[in-house]
Amino acid sequence: MESSLPVTTSSSSKSERRSKSKNLQSTSKSSVVMGFLSCLAWLYVAGRLWQDAENRALLANLLKKNSAQRPKVLTVEDKLMVFGCKDLERRIVEVEMELTLAKSQGYLKNQLQKGPSSKKLLAVIGIYTGFGGRLRRNIIRGSWMSKADTLEKLEERGIVIRFVIGRSPNRGDSLDHNIDKENHAMKDFFILDHHEEAQEELPKKPKFFFSTAVQMWDAEFYVKVNDNVDLKLDDLIELLQSRRGQDNAYIGCMKSGEVITEEGRPWYEPEWWKFGDQKSYFRHADSSIIVLSKKLAQYVNINSAFLKSYAHEDTSIGSWMMGLQATYIDDTRLCCSYSGQDKVCSLA
Repeated sequence: MESSLPVTTSSSSKSERRSKSKNLQSTSKSSVVMGFLSCLAWLYVAGRLWQDAENRALLANLLKKNSAQRPKVLTVEDKLMVFGCKDLERRIVEVEMELTLAKSQGYLKNQLQKGPSSKKLLAVIGIYTGFGGRLRRNIIRGSWMSKADTLEKLEERGIVIRFVIGRSPNRGDSLDHNIDKENHAMKDFFILDHHEEAQEELPKKPKFFFSTAVQMWDAEFYVKVNDNVDLKLDDLIELLQSRRGQDNAYIGCMKSGEVITEEGRPWYEPEWWKFGDQKSYFRHADSSIIVLSKKLAQYVNINSAFLKSYAHEDTSIGSWMMGLQATYIDDTRLCCSYSGQDKVCSLA
């Protein structure tokens, strides 16, 4: 029995060594894991700190750039200046409203042209012409339109006649110079300084003509005539005299017709879609001769900045009359394209 005791002691010591080695292995594994997790945590914290530092630097740069644009504290003087601007803006709006009211009541700047007679005219007749229309102008001067030395006699009868033309797209060029020279000799032009005489600007020409004419002359009617029209002046005067007192008169050869939707065709209307599914124009006076009463001409003058112009001048004028209490007068004597003994006009 004494010999067996060392064996028992040896086996127990071996088991103790094994348990200690196992404990050491588990402890070393735990230390490695904890060290790895500590490294990850350190990397995460370092990354966040670096990102925060970068953000702070970016914000500092932005603040530095915008420091000059930061609003300053308003002083009493600044506030008074703001209030003064608002008061001035309010006064400007009030003056504009008063000006519009004055225009609607007929108080227009330079409404009466300076002349020997201040009596009200029967009509102002504007003959549309262009830079290349001198031959037609000379034909008109030699036919139904009186020469310059008798224009004053016509004005004594209450009739003003002028050739209506705008300015060249290249202001002051030879085209403008030739018109000024011809006007100096004949004294029968009505030059629209704010209108550009070009084919694409033709639909806007009525706005400038009626607006300027109603400020230049006080007349009962304002008449637009094309320069390819042979006019019987005395018959036109008689027609207008018979319409005196009709304040809202819109007179002409009334017509309607198809809206041309195909680009490239004559009379193409780019905004054809506005005229409904039937693609038909509303009733309007033919462009050969269009007559507006003074009140309608004043309406064009007051609202010229807001009036829409379409592809053609006759439909443009017709669209302006649509929303008004205008009296449409369809006078077949003004249908220049048709023949007849009672016609006031014919196409030359």
